[in-house]
Order: sequence, then structure tokens, then C-alpha cells
Amino acid sequence: MILNPRQRALLDAVRQHLTISVEELALQLEVTPQTVRRDVKLMEEAKLLARYHGGVGMPSSVENIDYSQRQVLNSDAKRRIAGAVARQVPAGCSLLINIGTTTEEVARALTHHQGLHVVTNNLNVAAILSDNPKCEVIVAGGVLRGRDRGIVGEATIDFIRQFKVDIGIIGISSIDEDGSLRDFDAREVKVAQTIIEQSREVWLVADQDKFGRKALVRMAHLSQVDCLFTDAKPPAAFARVLQQAKVKVVVAN
Repeated sequence: MILNPRQRALLDAVRQHLTISVEELALQLEVTPQTVRRDVKLMEEAKLLARYHGGVGMPSSVENIDYSQRQVLNSDAKRRIAGAVARQVPAGCSLLINIGTTTEEVARALTHHQGLHVVTNNLNVAAILSDNPKCEVIVAGGVLRGRDRGIVGEATIDFIRQFKVDIGIIGISSIDEDGSLRDFDAREVKVAQTIIEQSREVWLVADQDKFGRKALVRMAHLSQVDCLFTDAKPPAAFARVLQQAKVKVVVAN
């Protein structure tokens, strides 16, 4: 779903309080409880929120949103982020690109770049960039994950370790207030860790919904990232950790 301003404010309120009653949400948003319940029902179906006895909270930290829903969730923001990334990727450089709907948008934004050498464990990224005759695409081997065409496993890690690229472009499911980067699948996380190790620079692409979201598996820390591309100014709670980690922040307009 594409969130309207009221639903965005509702989601922000739940994230701030972790759990909150429907009545309190209605007071904060200046709408009726019935309106809140309708919004919560839609957002629960999209796995953005969860209803608990007596209130509304964040969804499970062990299960990601379905791939088909992630494709359309915040799609405009992801395109803007991708455009900002593409403007800073020089022609003739080498890239590692991991699994994720935002990294797939980055691939679309790179379809007119020349002289790129791209290593990826994402078949969607490979298919997108295969339309660019001036781009060499190298696909990692491993176990194919049918739900999103990501490739994971020990064979994937061993393959990626053969390369040392100019820029690693990674997506993520969650950014904690302590700077931890988290995701849901341990095998995917291990591959992403290897991409970080094999990249001279690491660029993180993450829309504003990733800040404060909960996910189970720790992948890395913001101090391992050189540049963060996002669609809105990061929340104040994250400003200090970004500054301490010396991460360059690019907000895509």
C-alpha cells in the first residue's frame, strides 16, 4: 500500500510508543477511532502494524513483509533514492549489489550507465541490467530463493569473495537507534556481510520506514557504511549515531 499523510503519521506514532491504544491514536491524529481502526486494518494486512489486545504495535521482528507488497511500498521514495545513487555512480566502476526492492530500483536507474561491472546475488537486478549492453553483469551462484529471486548460501559467499569492488550497494530492513543494521534472513545477512567486506566503499539505500523498524538478525553497524541514501531527513534519535559513525547522508528530493 501507498501511505497517505494520516497513515504515515499513524505509523510514526506507533513507532514512537511501540504500543498505543486506538483511542490515543485518534486523539493524536484528530480523527475518529473508526478511522484509526480502518487504517490499522489495512496496515496490518500489509504487515506494517500489528493489533494486540488493547492497542496497536509494531509487527513481528522475525518475518519480513511479502516481496510483492515491498515492491509497491514507498515505491516513489525508492525511485528517488535510486536516482540519487545513480547520479553519484561514476561510469566504468565496479559494483556489488545485494537483495532488495530498493537495490532493484537502483539497477533500473543505472540502465544507461556505461562501463559498469556489476556482481549481484539478486536475479532481478541481473535481469534489469542485462538490458544495458554497456554493462557487464556477473551473477553469484548459490541457493535461489523463489519468493524474491535472491541467491544465498555458502556458495554465494565463496563466489563474492573472489571480487573487490569500488562500491557495494546494500539494502536493509531495519536501522536501530544504536546504529545496528538488521534483516530477517540469516543466510541473506551473511551474504550482505561479505559484500561489505569486499567493497572499498559501502553505500546503504534505505527509505525512512527502515528507521526504528524491528528485525531479528544483526548484519552490520552504520560505522561500516560510507554513505546513506534515504528519502527524508533521518529522525532526530538517529542523528547522533550517524554523526559519530561519520556517515555521509544524502536525502533524495
